[in-house]
Amino acid sequence: MSVTALRRAVKESVSGMPPAFWWLWTSTLVNRLGAFVATFMALYLTLDRGYSATYAGLVAALHGLGGVISSLGAGVMTDRLGRRPTLLIAQTSTAASVALLGFMQHPVAIAGVAFLVGMASNASRPAVQAMMADIVRPEDRVRAFSLNYWAINLGFAISSAGAGFIASYSYLAGFLIEAAMTLACAIVVYVKLPESRPQESAGGGEADGVGLGTVLRDGRFMGVVGLSFLVALIFQQGSVGLPIAMGEAGFSPSDYGVAIAVNGVMIVVLQIPVTRFIEHRDPQSLLVLSSLLAGIGFGLTAFAGSVGLFVLTVMIWTLAEIVNAPTQTGLVVRLSPTHGRGRYQGMYTMSWAVAALVAPLMSGLLIDRLGAQWLWGGCAVVGTVAALGYWGLMRGLSEGTGAVPEPESGSGSGSESESGSQSGVEVAPVTLVPPVDPVSPVAPVTPAASVASATPAAPVTPAASTASATPAAPVTPAAPITPVTPAAPVAAATVSPAQDPLGPQGE
Repeated sequence: MSVTALRRAVKESVSGMPPAFWWLWTSTLVNRLGAFVATFMALYLTLDRGYSATYAGLVAALHGLGGVISSLGAGVMTDRLGRRPTLLIAQTSTAASVALLGFMQHPVAIAGVAFLVGMASNASRPAVQAMMADIVRPEDRVRAFSLNYWAINLGFAISSAGAGFIASYSYLAGFLIEAAMTLACAIVVYVKLPESRPQESAGGGEADGVGLGTVLRDGRFMGVVGLSFLVALIFQQGSVGLPIAMGEAGFSPSDYGVAIAVNGVMIVVLQIPVTRFIEHRDPQSLLVLSSLLAGIGFGLTAFAGSVGLFVLTVMIWTLAEIVNAPTQTGLVVRLSPTHGRGRYQGMYTMSWAVAALVAPLMSGLLIDRLGAQWLWGGCAVVGTVAALGYWGLMRGLSEGTGAVPEPESGSGSGSESESGSQSGVEVAPVTLVPPVDPVSPVAPVTPAASVASATPAAPVTPAASTASATPAAPVTPAAPITPVTPAAPVAAATVSPAQDPLGPQGE
């Protein structure tokens, strides 16, 4: 690809986004650049503080549990308080709890504060996704979520590399740097991002009518949440099951580092161009394909016997991740009512938080009891089940859900006036009474017809005065008026669908 073509592709990928989106994107990038604690928490507890691996696993589980609980609460806050207040509360709370965690000494205090960090750090996700859906046009949402996902992975890749260097100097410095950068995110939100929550209707009933019960009763959406949980279980194995399996197979930590580094590099390099290819394609096909690729990629890990083959499997499921992440987030927005986006995003976020909690337990149990091959075979089965679920759940989605398109110019109520102007006939207002003849249908009226005034149901006597209409046949005193034929001059009657006994368009 030439430099000119590359520049054009980049410009097309980032063009059309409002300024508020880029400030939100910047906030996400800064936040992920400072995400040191999640990277070195296990090393901090085992190497620096001397705790056991079991205790480190317990702290990690409590951190994940905090995220599960806060996902729903943050979703409600996003809808009730607004996106901006929720972001400010979440990010300032994260900064305070992360800084506090660095000074904790007692194991119970460390576990408790880690739980608070998990709650605070996950609370911003529903607000970010809801705000992004608010400020970006519907046709640009997949691209917007892809750019945001790219920022997350770019920031995480840089912070992972920096975490090792900072940890070698001081673990406490890592906690304090993350707290400072998270606080910087809160400042960006406070200064640059206005509230984007849609205004409630005059009755105020729409916002009040969307509660957690509404979300739970939404069968199709909850089906998507369940399938998201299955897919998340698979992707979690890249950081949970894969290092354990490679270690048991005799590979070194550096071998795992090489393999998993491919995941971050591919996302940073391919996320934007792949999104340009998929953003206007059928989400059903994309989610079915990505679920199958995820299952196949991890399933093939059972046959990997070298670092090169492990890298190949990582490449397969990373491609699935690149396709799945923006498509699924866009689908969640599509299924969410405008005033309930926070709650819906909170439920969706919870599916990933629960997967992060369950995946370590599941992978450890399967590897210890049955062997790693059963874990990878299970991933293949789960990926196939998720693909079938998406195929069945999303049939007819385009007809049943999604935003209602804006009426095009010249359609709807404007069609009559346009027709009149195109015919070149000036239309005079006429009030119509019931049809001329209750038995026979009204004769068609030509566009050039013109009648000054008429009383359709009244019998016409020889002395009756007709302003501008002479029937085609002679009229006897006792005869009712005959239907107007196309040749008769008629004044001008605009018949609205509600007045026309034949219905709209004569159907």
